[in-house]
Amino acid sequence: MEFLPVDEQLRIIRRGAADIIVEAELSHKLERSRRAGAPLKVKLGLDPTAPDLHLGHTVVLRKLRDFQDLGHQIIVIIGDFTGMIGDPTGHSETRRALTWEEIRANAETYRAQLGKVIDMSRTRVDFNSTWLGKLTFEHVIRETAHLTVARMLQREDFAQRYAAERPISLHEFLYPIAQAYDSVALGADVELGGTDQTFNLLVGRDLQRAHGQEPQIALTVPILEGLDGTQKMSKSLGNYVGIHEKPEDIFGKLMSVSDELMWRYYALLTRVPEGEIDALRVGHPMEAKKRLARTITAQYYDESVAAAAEAHFVRVHQQRDDPSDVDTVSLPGPGGASKGQALPAAGTPWPVWLVLKEAGLVASTSEARRMIQQGAVEVDRRRVASVDEVLPPGRGYLIKVGKRRFKRVLLERS
Repeated sequence: MEFLPVDEQLRIIRRGAADIIVEAELSHKLERSRRAGAPLKVKLGLDPTAPDLHLGHTVVLRKLRDFQDLGHQIIVIIGDFTGMIGDPTGHSETRRALTWEEIRANAETYRAQLGKVIDMSRTRVDFNSTWLGKLTFEHVIRETAHLTVARMLQREDFAQRYAAERPISLHEFLYPIAQAYDSVALGADVELGGTDQTFNLLVGRDLQRAHGQEPQIALTVPILEGLDGTQKMSKSLGNYVGIHEKPEDIFGKLMSVSDELMWRYYALLTRVPEGEIDALRVGHPMEAKKRLARTITAQYYDESVAAAAEAHFVRVHQQRDDPSDVDTVSLPGPGGASKGQALPAAGTPWPVWLVLKEAGLVASTSEARRMIQQGAVEVDRRRVASVDEVLPPGRGYLIKVGKRRFKRVLLERS
């Protein structure tokens, strides 16, 4: 196989990488690979702890795709065995281990989602129970002998918990060893991970040396900030963009990021040439942001769908036309009020906060009140100024919460 020159490969590999340990060793591996016409084995381990992928997960997947496009063999390890241990990375307390059923269910959803970023027809997928499940207790003891407790306590989250006298279970020490043994079993040349995985990747190098193998390159990528620009992108924090969301939602969410964060998203989530990004920097930020949103939406759908999502955004959020695909709900609904909630008497006005709750635009009364206080609620394109505002029954209203939640609500008279 014909590979690109090493310098060209390194230029592509460096883009969006946080650290390459050790780059000189990677250069040597790439040169040897190029001379022999043999691809490197590039490994990424995924513990199936959640079934849905968002853009934060795709940062490392896009780097994996870079290696794939360069002609190297990428290997995705589904950590069905390590998932039963529970990765303690970044956790201040012992993390709950998953059941076998949870792991397998989540793993099945990963296969389809991975294909949104990498070419699954050219991807090797293994479950690490294949080799870890065969190790005897004697084997495990021999592997633990290659690492010391002092070495394990170099890991930041372990060190913090130890200093604070919070418990560290012995099985948590086994997680980095199990992940490292994956690299031994595969003879990995490169392992990818987020910066929070640096310690685990380096343990892989240690264990490979102990087994007489050439140590893998540890390549880390940054942790992506969510839409708020501060905290790690997370579904639980609500600052995420899911790769399976509707295209207009992906586009709209990306249009909400700050101008500063936009450039980080360009670097980590797209492969727009750096020269084009430099040209966008000197133009209008709104146009650059639309290009970003259109590019990322197209990555998970296609160009025509992305163009339609942009047209929807312009029509609804810039020209402020009414959206054409809004759900309609009548209140009171067929089941009456939500549990524990009293409705206004027939013919009397409804508080706006109650309409939001009963229409399903918010999850709770407190969220409804908070959104109104933040100025994030509009009725018929008019901002609701007070939590005390009411809506007369007997007519319909177009209600907007935040930037993307719309519903037409018909308040019945009785």
